[in-house]
Amino acid sequence: MTTVEAPTLPPEAAAAQLVFQVASGYMASAALHVAVRLGIAERLAGGPQHVDALASAAGVQADGLYRVLRALASVGIFAEEAPRTFGLTPAGALLKKGPGGPGDGLEFITDPLHFRTYAEMLYSVQTGKPAGEKVVGMPLFEYLARTPEWSASFNNAMTAFSANVMPAVLEAYDFSGIDLLVDVAGGHGHVLTSILAAYPSMRGVLFDLDHVIAGAGPLLAASGTASRVRTETGDFFKAVPAGGDAYIMKHIIHDWDDDRAVAILSSIRGALGDTRGRVILLEAVIAPGNAPDFGKMVDLEMLLLPGGRERTAEEFAALFARAGLTLDTVVPTKSMLSVVVGRN
Repeated sequence: MTTVEAPTLPPEAAAAQLVFQVASGYMASAALHVAVRLGIAERLAGGPQHVDALASAAGVQADGLYRVLRALASVGIFAEEAPRTFGLTPAGALLKKGPGGPGDGLEFITDPLHFRTYAEMLYSVQTGKPAGEKVVGMPLFEYLARTPEWSASFNNAMTAFSANVMPAVLEAYDFSGIDLLVDVAGGHGHVLTSILAAYPSMRGVLFDLDHVIAGAGPLLAASGTASRVRTETGDFFKAVPAGGDAYIMKHIIHDWDDDRAVAILSSIRGALGDTRGRVILLEAVIAPGNAPDFGKMVDLEMLLLPGGRERTAEEFAALFARAGLTLDTVVPTKSMLSVVVGRN
């Protein structure tokens, strides 16, 4: 086979290449969604396959699927190992859905609702309002409560994301000394059960909206920690379960603007009372400068969908202060999240 080497581009051509790659990023995202929805990574787990076999198994047209996979191969997701025959790359293997992998999160990020919302980014920049509300006609979390299919996709994505960040969090931060840990807006409980599994004497409370807690049973049962978990439902703007030694939230404060974030933290401050308790946030912490940082992209998600934001360490300190708390430490992890700890 003849190998054709790519030419070295002059600076102006390389700049144009970069701009057009960014401009066409939605095309790769849409192609990625197709691959995840069709389970291409799972179908290739046993080795390379011809696109005809993949298309037949997935119930789609071979020509269209070939062109999608060829485009994804050009950015390293798959590899065309022989004419019209594709295999997995390390990146492509991450598309697999299910516990322990990010595939459910990738399916959520590339969902068509995101495309419709991001098409309205200028609306958010002009008005300061979430474009998602314009697209679906109501606040994001109200839409989640009313749309079981999208709510399931969201919760699966959050569980998948937790599965990928929690090993790094447990490696970086010492949770010892906590008898009762309250996971506020803890979804199906992956964060809480991961910590309880590592700390056998710890007990936990999983707190969220009733329709979210209703789906937590299978994960709790599979975790081996269910006997040490109590579930409660409620509105964290009004009150959270009292009596915890520490309160943890993963990717919750970033969903909200400063005033509502302070309201949540104030609820926790009230539940802590006069104890020397901890408030533990698992959040991206934006650093200054131009370095690549996926948190800066997630910040756009927060701008457009719930109306929240990613924050710097200084901004977290300001939130804590407004809620009557003190920023104690920020512990980076090997994931995109840091452990941001406040004290009463």
